[in-house]
Amino acid sequence: MNKKILFVLALVSILSSACGVGMLPSRDSWYAKHYFIMQDFEREAYKKLTTEGRVQFQTLFWEARQPVAREQFDTRIAYIERVYKTENRSQPWNTDRARVYLLNGPPAQIDYRQNTDWATTIQQTTGATGTREMGDRTNEDIQANTAEVWVYPYDKYFVYYVFTFSPPSTWRLNPATYQNNQYVQALENLNKDLTFGIVDEEAYKAKLDALPHK
Repeated sequence: MNKKILFVLALVSILSSACGVGMLPSRDSWYAKHYFIMQDFEREAYKKLTTEGRVQFQTLFWEARQPVAREQFDTRIAYIERVYKTENRSQPWNTDRARVYLLNGPPAQIDYRQNTDWATTIQQTTGATGTREMGDRTNEDIQANTAEVWVYPYDKYFVYYVFTFSPPSTWRLNPATYQNNQYVQALENLNKDLTFGIVDEEAYKAKLDALPHK
């Protein structure tokens, strides 16, 4: 049976809701790096802890997960720091492509397409000086008008993330159009649980409650 293709061009606000964009802390490097894979209750608990409590939290965080989760995280962060550092040198994981990569892993396929908004439009105007061409954009930077499309399988569908290039070095999630965007968050939640899921949440929460609080 052929998979039904769903073109999902997610709004930045959709990914923001899923990942917490705009709330990413910058002073606590550990928290900033792990923020996007943390559960909501972990974020709330972490903010209420003392400095000593946060150090203990960081140990418990990975003890509550399978060892392979830490291995996957380290592998993905190493890739992100190598590939996406030109977009954000201080926090390369805090970029649109890096957030998607950290949560979902490498895409099944990456395509490059010409941004249709870039297509040259020629308008003719006639006046006393004669006919002239308007809107000729043939000298524009082609790379700046290219869309990078990441493809992920989800159930019987495909989820497409579309990024557009923003000079000088940033790729941003396309905010223009989206369809069936609920599959974006469903995919991310699934991969978050499968890759970074907690083994025994009740026991883990009890340990967090016992940490030194402010």
